[in-house]
Amino acid sequence: MVRDLALPLAMAVAAGLVGCFAVMRRMTLASDAISHVALPGIGVALALQLNPLLGGLAALLLGTLLIWALEHKTRVPTEALIGVVFSAALAVGSMLTSGEELIEALFGGGGRLSGVETLLGLIGSALVIGFTLRARSRLVIALVSPDLARTAGVDVAAVNLLYLLAFALTVALGLRYLGVLLMGSLVIIPAATAKHLATGLTAMLLIAVSIAVLSTLAGTLLGSALHQDAGPVTIAVAALFFFVSLARRRSV
Repeated sequence: MVRDLALPLAMAVAAGLVGCFAVMRRMTLASDAISHVALPGIGVALALQLNPLLGGLAALLLGTLLIWALEHKTRVPTEALIGVVFSAALAVGSMLTSGEELIEALFGGGGRLSGVETLLGLIGSALVIGFTLRARSRLVIALVSPDLARTAGVDVAAVNLLYLLAFALTVALGLRYLGVLLMGSLVIIPAATAKHLATGLTAMLLIAVSIAVLSTLAGTLLGSALHQDAGPVTIAVAALFFFVSLARRRSV
């Protein structure tokens, strides 16, 4: 049980942190869409009889680099580029996967991870968490005023690229647990909830992480008790937190 929970909880911490900056960057809908970019990679990996998580990660990283390069060259908004890449990826991925494989790719629940997969996932989670915490000041200043960030010596393009890569890695960490359809929700819902409740960045990060972790833990335990996949239950619990936060905000 401890090993089964280690990676989902570490992934939840990463999702809570990354999601806060996605909400502040107004990438709410785009963040959910970017997770779908993993689908064609999963399809190719399955066709080649490789680990589907590796295929999903490769597709996410390539898609992220493509989005960043197009944004840097064309100045088209990030959310528009993500929408186009997402649509193409979903179409190609649907053609490459079918039946039960497609259901697992979309909703997760593909069985237990091996010890090596868990270890690599924990390392990936640590990288995302470390980057987000260390770069949070640069991320905020680049978001508020790119010109001011450049004056302060911040490489805005590099910070944006690293953030998008951290986002892609976070999505990849949750593919087996939540699938491409639900992983974006765990990134966005806790952060959106924290935005209603927090009065500052530190509080927002702490609340988002707490909600993501509690939702993941509750989803795992309730899913097991109700004989349901943990992914959908996790997102249902996270959504419950969000609606409760709305009610609390109206009552204050």
